[in-house]
Amino acid sequence: MDTKQKILEEALTLFSERGFTNVFVNDIAERVGIKAPSLYKHYPGKQAIFDAIIEEMHRRFLEEAERLHIQGNDPAKDAEKYRELQEDQLVKLGIDLFLYQLHDDYTRRIRKMLTIEQFSHPELAAVYTAQYVDAPLYYHGALLGLMAQQGVLQAENTETMTIQFFAPFYLLMTVCDRDPAREKDAVRILEDHIRQFDKLYRRTI
Repeated sequence: MDTKQKILEEALTLFSERGFTNVFVNDIAERVGIKAPSLYKHYPGKQAIFDAIIEEMHRRFLEEAERLHIQGNDPAKDAEKYRELQEDQLVKLGIDLFLYQLHDDYTRRIRKMLTIEQFSHPELAAVYTAQYVDAPLYYHGALLGLMAQQGVLQAENTETMTIQFFAPFYLLMTVCDRDPAREKDAVRILEDHIRQFDKLYRRTI
């Protein structure tokens, strides 16, 4: 691991332990084993380190999405893939994405940091909302809306349908973050949810 990557790793660990506000550049440099002036050769400050961490999280997610044979950030392309999936395939994909969010250590540490900071740092609260509410609702709303337009799904209100689909994922993720022992039950609930959603909204010809 090169120094630039090590800075991100150590900074993220510190942020997830203490919160973003309570970590300083000197703390990160000390954890990496360098002096602060050397750190500034790689990143101009703590905010730049944070931005790079978020960018790396997105890169890793897209890499995982590719492994699962979806785009992950392009609803139009993914709508074509989802429309061909049978119920068992939908269940597997949904659970795989849930478990990735839950267990990927990089993603998990970012979520912990943002959870800590959301009550004291307005800018990071906005990042939390964008990452875990606004962006998923936009993506799933566009995806489900396109599938409804294509006649795959039937829906009178796409916004309501999107919330019905996504809310259990977010709820169960936060539950498992607090109590990992509930993961098995969460996966079972998600499977039942996806199957019921598919039966409720999939148009049968």
